[in-house]
Amino acid sequence: MKNLLTVLFVILIGLIAFSQDDSQVRKRQPIIDMHMHTGLPHDVPEGIPALCRPAPCEGDGHATVNSSELMKKTLEAMDRYNIVKGLLSGVDWSAVQDWSKAAPGRFIASPFIMETGSSELEKLKPEFISKRFTAMGEIGTQLNGMSPNDPSLEPYFQLAEELDLPVLIHTLGIGPYMPHFSSAAGSPLLLEDVLVRHPKLRLYVENAGYPYQDEMIAMMYQYPQLHVDVSTITWVIPRTAFYDYLEAFVRAGLGKRIMFGSDQMVWPEKIGAAVEA
Repeated sequence: MKNLLTVLFVILIGLIAFSQDDSQVRKRQPIIDMHMHTGLPHDVPEGIPALCRPAPCEGDGHATVNSSELMKKTLEAMDRYNIVKGLLSGVDWSAVQDWSKAAPGRFIASPFIMETGSSELEKLKPEFISKRFTAMGEIGTQLNGMSPNDPSLEPYFQLAEELDLPVLIHTLGIGPYMPHFSSAAGSPLLLEDVLVRHPKLRLYVENAGYPYQDEMIAMMYQYPQLHVDVSTITWVIPRTAFYDYLEAFVRAGLGKRIMFGSDQMVWPEKIGAAVEA
């Protein structure tokens, strides 16, 4: 009987230890999300389904357009998936600051840039110098049909290089259905002029330049300072297409230059979808 109790005690201790080890395995590792927003650059109705491709298709999720509610749901998702920090941008720069103040240490504050010009840049300079903004972008001027090598963007890249700011740019073949969006303006090859002029610029391309796979890989081979994030291709396009695209970059030896980004916009549930992808 004594031996039996000893055996049972050993088994019990083993089960407890296994349970603790298993819990540690299942605990999520910390994540930095390099692509988050306080909303969209254009108005959408409350509750509208998330974006999806290819059309015709119907996305899931329901848009949360109220900034305070979106912040609450975004932080809840960040806690659930152990996202310790996120690069946060928005066209409403005050909302970016509000989120940063409400959740100290959780966000890297950054302005969403849709319009260029000297007056806009002059407004931004003190924000960068004071460290209220510590990154630049998303530069979303492609949504207005502007290519990344447009001369009006040159002062922005120059400032970012001088201040050593990470820069997020929308340069790819897909985007929201907006009247002036241009897929042709999203070729990663158009970044070459920028990278030649600014060799120290810390630039990263959202969605890994999808679907310009070969062009993006060529640019990353030639310009080691260029990185990408995965963002919406984790949940907008078919999962098989995402896996095929991601695998091409990993097989090309570029795995260490791919960053996580959820690009949740007004669909905070897509943070989890991006992590689980």
